[in-house]
Amino acid sequence: MSQATAKVNREVQAFLQDLKGKTIDHVFFVACGGSSAIMYPSKYVFDRESKSINSDLYSANEFIQRNPVQLGEKSLVILCSHSGNTPETVKAAAFARGKGALTIAMTFKPESPLAQEAQYVAQYDWGDEALAINTNYGVLYQIVFGTLQVLENNTKFEQAIEGLDQLQAVYEKALKQEADNAKQFAKAHEKESIIYTMASGANYGVAYSYSICILMEMQWIHSHAIHAGEYFHGPFEIIDESVPFIILLGLDETRPLEERALTFSKKYGKKLTVLDAASYDFTAIDDSVKGYLAPLVLNRVLRSYADELAEARNHPLSHRRYMWKVEY
Repeated sequence: MSQATAKVNREVQAFLQDLKGKTIDHVFFVACGGSSAIMYPSKYVFDRESKSINSDLYSANEFIQRNPVQLGEKSLVILCSHSGNTPETVKAAAFARGKGALTIAMTFKPESPLAQEAQYVAQYDWGDEALAINTNYGVLYQIVFGTLQVLENNTKFEQAIEGLDQLQAVYEKALKQEADNAKQFAKAHEKESIIYTMASGANYGVAYSYSICILMEMQWIHSHAIHAGEYFHGPFEIIDESVPFIILLGLDETRPLEERALTFSKKYGKKLTVLDAASYDFTAIDDSVKGYLAPLVLNRVLRSYADELAEARNHPLSHRRYMWKVEY
């Protein structure tokens, strides 16, 4: 066992061992909400790295209703639900197995319905004490890069795992670097009724998650995640000096899209919060995977912004009106 493999979640190791010798021609990423958002970077990895395996990302219920014709015995379906109780995702796991697909579920609750429905389950850690490599993002990347290595002999598995192992230090340094900025953001935005987010490529899922989960769900602030590549095809008409934007810049191949959107936004907007992964210390991370790991750092930093915003607005991130409280 290599040093990198030894750092991989044991349940993921078992899955990857069983994956050897199997034929997979399509990978489906299936989840809802924030669990879906964490899968955007992995979809990006497959698009960039896989030579023979197609991939798609679905909201769980649409996955069932759309019933992709490619789903079958040569498919791998990767699912995620933090509680493991998300009804649509649990049903999606059963649906995929009914089609003969191989299924692996990620969850914080290993005894949950989702864990019982999937053939394989990988538990991740959660909370302030969780190390980057063991979080939902980290475990998903273990599955993704491990799958690419097993099925296609992709050479970036070692770099990805070593990068994940070094990522906690990147997080901690970035959080210190952004501590004052997070407080200033909260003070400046505590009374805002709408905040847009924008990104592209591997980073878009982070913008999407912050928009729908943090701002809309947890803070009741109107929001929309704008793809930087779509900005100039409609959404840029909304910017002026009064409209707040959070703009993310990553380290992947789509960074020029984000830079173009930022350049225009600076010309016509004033309430711009820019998080640039290039300003963080990635020196311990191999160049070949920096673009893939940048979204994880941006996501961690944005969570600190969310904590400060919730404090400034006296609106805890745990507060809900409808979720888990009414029938839906």
